[in-house]
Amino acid sequence: MAAERGARRLLSTSSFWLCCLLLLGRRAPGAAAARSGSPPQSPGSSIRTFTPFYFLVEPMDTLSIRGSSVVLNCSAYSEPSPKIEWKKDGTFLNLVSDDRRQLLPDGSLFISNVVHSKHNKPDEGYYQCVATVESLGTIVSRTAKLTVAGLPRFSSQPEHSSVYVGDSAILNCEVNADLVPFVRWEQNRQPLLLDDRVLKLPSGTLVISNTTEGDGGLYRCIVESGGPPKYSDEAELKVLPGSDVTSNLVFLKQPSSLVRIIGQSAVLPCVASGLPLPTIRWMKNEEALDTERSERLVLLAGGSLEISDVMEDDAGTYFCVADNGNETVEAQAELTVQAQPEFLKQPTNIYAHESMDIVFECEVTGKPTPTVKWVKNGDMVIPSDYFKIVKEHNLQVLGLVKSDEGFYQCIAENDVGNAQAGAQLIILEHAPATSGPLPSAPRDVVASLVSTRFIKLTWRTPASDPHGDNLTYSVFYTKEGITRERFENTSYPGEMQVTVQNLMPATVYIFRVMAHNKHGSGESSAPLRVETQPEVQLPGPAPNIRAYATSPTSITVTWETPLSGNGEIQNYKLYYMEKGTDKEQDVDVSSHSHTINGLKKYTEYSFRVVAYNKHGPGVSTQDVAFQTLSDVPSAAPQNLSLEVRNSKSIMIHWQPPPLATQNGQITGYKIRYRKASRKSDVTETLVPGTQLSQLIEGLDRGTEYNFRVAALTVNGTGPATDWLSAETFESDLDETRVPEVPSSLHVRPLVTSIVVSWTPPENQNIVVRGYAIGYGIGSPHAQTIKVDYKQRYYTIENLDPSSHYVITLKAFNNVGEGIPLYESAVTRPHTVPDPTPMMPPVGVQASILSHDTIRITWADNSLPKHQKITDSRYYTVRWKTNIPANTKYKNANATTLSYLVTGLKANTLYEFSVMVTKGRRSSTWSMTAHGTTFELVPTSPPKDVTVVSKEGKPRTIIVNWQPPSEANGKITGYIIYYSTDVNAEIHDWVIEPVVGNRLTHQIQELTLDTPYYFKIQARNSKGMGPMSEAVQFRTPKASGSAGKGSRLPDLGSDYKTPMNGNNSPHGSPTSPLDSNMLLVIIISVGVITIVVVVIIAIFCTKRTTSHQKKKRAACKSVNGSHKYKGNAKDVKPPDLWIHHERLELKPIDKSPDPNPIMTDTPIPRNSQDITPVDNSMDSNIHQRRNSYRGHESEDSMSTLAGRRGMRPKMMMPFDSQPPQPMISAHPIHSLDNPHHHLHSSSLASPARSHLYHPSSPWPIGTSMSLSDRANSTESIRNTPSTDTMPASSSQTCCTDHQDPEGATSSSYLASSQEEDSGQSLPTAHVRPSHPLKSFAVPAIPPPGPPTYDPTLPSTPLLSQQALSHHIHSMKTASIGTLGRSRPPMPVVVPSAPEVQETTRMLEDSESSYEPDELTKEMAHLEGLMKDLNAITTA
Repeated sequence: MAAERGARRLLSTSSFWLCCLLLLGRRAPGAAAARSGSPPQSPGSSIRTFTPFYFLVEPMDTLSIRGSSVVLNCSAYSEPSPKIEWKKDGTFLNLVSDDRRQLLPDGSLFISNVVHSKHNKPDEGYYQCVATVESLGTIVSRTAKLTVAGLPRFSSQPEHSSVYVGDSAILNCEVNADLVPFVRWEQNRQPLLLDDRVLKLPSGTLVISNTTEGDGGLYRCIVESGGPPKYSDEAELKVLPGSDVTSNLVFLKQPSSLVRIIGQSAVLPCVASGLPLPTIRWMKNEEALDTERSERLVLLAGGSLEISDVMEDDAGTYFCVADNGNETVEAQAELTVQAQPEFLKQPTNIYAHESMDIVFECEVTGKPTPTVKWVKNGDMVIPSDYFKIVKEHNLQVLGLVKSDEGFYQCIAENDVGNAQAGAQLIILEHAPATSGPLPSAPRDVVASLVSTRFIKLTWRTPASDPHGDNLTYSVFYTKEGITRERFENTSYPGEMQVTVQNLMPATVYIFRVMAHNKHGSGESSAPLRVETQPEVQLPGPAPNIRAYATSPTSITVTWETPLSGNGEIQNYKLYYMEKGTDKEQDVDVSSHSHTINGLKKYTEYSFRVVAYNKHGPGVSTQDVAFQTLSDVPSAAPQNLSLEVRNSKSIMIHWQPPPLATQNGQITGYKIRYRKASRKSDVTETLVPGTQLSQLIEGLDRGTEYNFRVAALTVNGTGPATDWLSAETFESDLDETRVPEVPSSLHVRPLVTSIVVSWTPPENQNIVVRGYAIGYGIGSPHAQTIKVDYKQRYYTIENLDPSSHYVITLKAFNNVGEGIPLYESAVTRPHTVPDPTPMMPPVGVQASILSHDTIRITWADNSLPKHQKITDSRYYTVRWKTNIPANTKYKNANATTLSYLVTGLKANTLYEFSVMVTKGRRSSTWSMTAHGTTFELVPTSPPKDVTVVSKEGKPRTIIVNWQPPSEANGKITGYIIYYSTDVNAEIHDWVIEPVVGNRLTHQIQELTLDTPYYFKIQARNSKGMGPMSEAVQFRTPKASGSAGKGSRLPDLGSDYKTPMNGNNSPHGSPTSPLDSNMLLVIIISVGVITIVVVVIIAIFCTKRTTSHQKKKRAACKSVNGSHKYKGNAKDVKPPDLWIHHERLELKPIDKSPDPNPIMTDTPIPRNSQDITPVDNSMDSNIHQRRNSYRGHESEDSMSTLAGRRGMRPKMMMPFDSQPPQPMISAHPIHSLDNPHHHLHSSSLASPARSHLYHPSSPWPIGTSMSLSDRANSTESIRNTPSTDTMPASSSQTCCTDHQDPEGATSSSYLASSQEEDSGQSLPTAHVRPSHPLKSFAVPAIPPPGPPTYDPTLPSTPLLSQQALSHHIHSMKTASIGTLGRSRPPMPVVVPSAPEVQETTRMLEDSESSYEPDELTKEMAHLEGLMKDLNAITTA
């Protein structure tokens, strides 16, 4: 044999070179690796030769039929003879206990009675032959694919036809592609002989050219694939006598595109018919083909073109042209030629010593371009620091150790096939010197020069040889902590320095030096520990890196020269990685651009570039990502199934193609179906890409139909599934009840399987959709398998030997499962005992690292105490979550005692378990460990957002929603955004916060007949999620509205007009009082009131309890003529928290929310104008815009602008009090106006009570009157940013607040009626002052209509029009208010003062927070409150 002759030639060559080396003398150890039979010899080293070890025969791709026998050939040569094993799909086959598979003496694999069914395909797959020689190594063969032909199915059958004498005819007979070799034809039930005129195409179709009368008759095709032959329908071919009548020229068969491998033959079918008879000619790439002179091109019957021994040059576009003199028709097809991998250079055998570096070379070619992987002794070589892939396909091994010895194979693979070539590596050992003295260790080894990537070592001669002129030296070095050692030799005898290159910066290396003389190697010097310098003078990042796709499988990356090159750039390294993976690849590039081919279609990749100079790699660029172009899908949809609904319709179900083969966004699916009984027109139906099922209706009764589905992208249609058939019912069966019990059930037990067979229920009038088979040891409920309604048997696999199984069978339909039928069976005993299982891992722990990552650690009791893994065992980690309940386990393998599980869902409980596998032994699963991932911000918006109008209240709407599908944690609240302009910036939208997990919210006081847009975002403890899509809602029209000229809403009988000289927008009269006179009156009344309050407070504290009624009357006379009901027992001091940050008043004991689900919120309708009181302020005020910030605390959630700073809260508890109805204290912004003062008498009216927040620029409305609150059916709104305080049921008195710089109190009218949407409202401003001085305690007025003191100063409620002051724009927002006690409150966006004013305001603000002053104010406030308590409780 040729292989044996090659082996003998290799042996003789090796012996020749060994003799030559012995004669030539000896060299220093490891000078260079010797290749192909030339081992470098050291003194006294033993002679070893390469052992011939290779495959004589390798398995080939094989097509088989069910029930037949198959032999996969494999034979390997070696002395001693190798042990042959087989792998199937990467797993070793256990041939000892297999009764169908056996190993032949030459190593071939024999499979008897091939098994193949729809649900059980144990023999089909990829096989690989593994040859092993103990103490030598292992080699693997190429992989061979075994394909088993399926059941014969005719996708088209011959039909009756007629043809004129001399014309061409075709008879279709299309079957599964793998069954075409088993198709033959019969004419009149006799075998049909094929010749030059009668041709069977590769698809099975029969072509008859130049017909004669003898061609007439009955034709049918037969498929003989092992079982009984399958016959097609018979069709009659009538041959008509010749006619002079012309007929149109048409193609009976057109060429179709096909792919062929070099060396195969290709047939391009082309058959045309017409009168006069046509002639056929072929063209390739618009050049005529001469079929008469070519040896490889043959024109077959009817005009088809056959290309034998296909070569790469045959690829291209072929045109079939039919011409009959009257007309010409043309068809084209594409021929693609592929080539199996072929080696241009195979790896060669290598001799080497330990610590040397070697390179196995391997060059391959093929189409598509093959990928190369390396295998050592049958195991995959994983690239690392010491095993590197260089120059695309070569394998470099650095710092050889003894365990590196063995057989290395280069395996090249592409879509067409695979090939392997191998070589042997022998590690030679140094034998001790036979005679003569050896040198001692070199002295004084020092690192004379240490750089980032090289170290220069120098030393002195050994003490045994002071001159050392004839000594050579070897420097051995390794990284600290690494066992692999490399070496460098001196260049000439006597040289006592070596520069070690290609080191890593900032890395510790261990060096030792050894001397050699003619007798051998001497002693080694003591180890020297040296650390390289950190990297310097390296190139910077390459600027302007860009990527763009050039095709569905290629991306071009460009960049420029680094600005800080630090010397000449030698080359670049382009790194790229598929998104979602951690496997980064690289390629060396010498220019500023590179095109990477062979990428996955429609896949995103990340790229980065590193420049190299003489010092090494520089700084990497930032990653740039780009996606390859889309293409048509490269695979058909999966899991196509048919469900017969009734006699007229069939439901089709399918799944998308595998994600890696979709090659783009699936835009739709194309369904094609036709009748199977005869050739009929194909009907097409298109469905959207999100749809995975379709009901086909309008079918014929009792008729078999064929269906196939193909996926579509924007680039076109991908491959279709195989034809799948189903037959409609003869009549509509009953499906109002479950099927009856199957009529019989039989079981046949085997060793590890049970064959179950059955017959259908006797009552055939009830629909049966399928059968459910349940089985288990002692109970049939352990596992359940569902099969199609046509199936009558099933093999239950992977059972335990010698075990008692209970089996149940139930028929089912869409109503449910029928009555079960039970049977039991005992599997046969196993002939070979199973290996003892290993102990499962213990101490499994789950450590949560992030929202999607958990680290699993465990211990292995079968390991030594130090838990060091020294064998080939590995661990399998599995995990799952119980939500949803049917979640499947996910698995991953690890070779260490820990594993990092990533890609988990946030805030989800997972359970983990571990098992250990060593060889063919495995343990059971360990005890489970549990861990819940951390929370993450919601990654999806709230869903199902709806807006409805509240019945009876057209200006109130109700917003409903559902939680986000990906909450990633406990939802702590929602934020509702709404606006009348959907295109407005988000910070211009009105904000409504919702606390907790409520799923509905009420918003009131909307403008009638106005479209609003709503968005919602959810929040958990980690932050805010995305917003939902905008939902539009138009408020209804008001019934009986007055229209545009309608009057002002009724403001009450006690309403007083604003005291200035301007008219209201609706023409209401104004007071003629002069504003200066008003200010004088206000100041006078304020001073008098303060004096009276202080006197009464002192007087009241000295009174005895016998004079309580007099004190209460005195208190009333000071605070006004307010009336109230109730006893003195009802009068209790307010129980307040004073909030230092916002000066909000909160109750300690809050009353429960009367309606936790629905809240009413009045909102502003339009922007308001600010009319400054003083003209001098116009130049100092600039407009400022504030936006909502999502990271603020819940207390500030509903504010429309981010605060300048978050100050800590300071809360002062007062005496407790029973829960009272809540009112809100809101901050208001002020203008610096010295004419405005705060009158204590304004506290008597809750409509004029305000609080000021020194750091907040938003004016907030006030509380509602007692009468309004008592009559209101709406709940009081309590938002996170609007804290509330209890209001005493009695009149609060004797309270005074002063502002040294002046403050104002603004009045807002309490009204139970709604205002027109076009009404404008003013905003009062208060000068910023000390945070503890500017607040007010609102009092509760008596029941009935509120009264207003006309003598008290107030700002106008309606916007002023007559003043010619500069108008400032203002934005509106909804801040939580109480019920409907007042019109919507405008929010002012204040103008920023100039630098000097701002500085002064900041100084005031800072000074107000001095600790001493704050303590004094607190003490002063406590004194006032004690006086207030004494008065109210006396």
